[in-house]
Amino acid sequence: MDHDPMHDLPMTAPVIDRDGPERDAPRWLETLLADPATRVPELLGDRSPLRPDRSLALRSPTPADADTLLLYPGRHEGIAHVAACRPFPPKGGPSREERLDSAPFASLREVAAELPQAHAALFATALGLANWHVRHPRCPRCGEPTDVVSSGWVRRCPHDGSEHYPRTDPAVIMAVTDDADRLLLARNIGWPEGRFSVLAGFVEPGETIAGAVIREVGEEVGVSVRDVRFVADQPWPFPASLMLGCTAHATTTELTCQPDEIAEARWFTREEFRHELAEGYARAAGRLSISARLIEGWLGHRLDELG
Repeated sequence: MDHDPMHDLPMTAPVIDRDGPERDAPRWLETLLADPATRVPELLGDRSPLRPDRSLALRSPTPADADTLLLYPGRHEGIAHVAACRPFPPKGGPSREERLDSAPFASLREVAAELPQAHAALFATALGLANWHVRHPRCPRCGEPTDVVSSGWVRRCPHDGSEHYPRTDPAVIMAVTDDADRLLLARNIGWPEGRFSVLAGFVEPGETIAGAVIREVGEEVGVSVRDVRFVADQPWPFPASLMLGCTAHATTTELTCQPDEIAEARWFTREEFRHELAEGYARAAGRLSISARLIEGWLGHRLDELG
């Protein structure tokens, strides 16, 4: 491979100025909504409208925005952005009439790999925040409904005064190789036949990244590993994770799958993996995810160039 497979990993470019000090400014969102230069990415559930060039259909504020969940992702190239987040209509996804500038609504999963870097980062930030608000409407201390403050970055309980902040769940995802440089891939019990990926799992309280890698590989397939190395990370707002990509070296190779999570696991040589992809016996994740990029780093080729 001629380049680092992580160099264009979607949703990772640090191109958004999150403008933290301004979040608590008095009437900050009202000020931004009154400025026609403010750009508004719109969310309908987990979808946002696209323009024909596959960029977000950003627009100026409208009076109707005041009745939505408003979030302040920050600035890009000095321009403030305010996300207007609406729930899906009762019957499900957006209808044909619910379009902006004749642009269809699309989910982040569908378009993140095609969006400009800034738009992917804006979409990921807004979606992650919106998912948190949907799942945490009440105070975890007393159960009372909470108020949205700090431009969408905090929920405050009016009953006990406690403040609650968006949570991100760290998860490790790891490319494990053995002494023969074979790659360990597995199929989750919920995946179709032939779909393989690297192993992954959530970091538990009190764990390091390396500790989580060692534990997860041992639990899921019974393999012991060492030499854990961090490679890259990726926000994954489905609903609220940060994927921590790693490599690790196996010291054992016998596979014992955890039956309630892993349907099958295999060691692949590069030749076996290329052959099974070409013949359609195996399928890999799209290049949106860090999992595909970890496989590419081992394989030495882009996955979409094979077959």
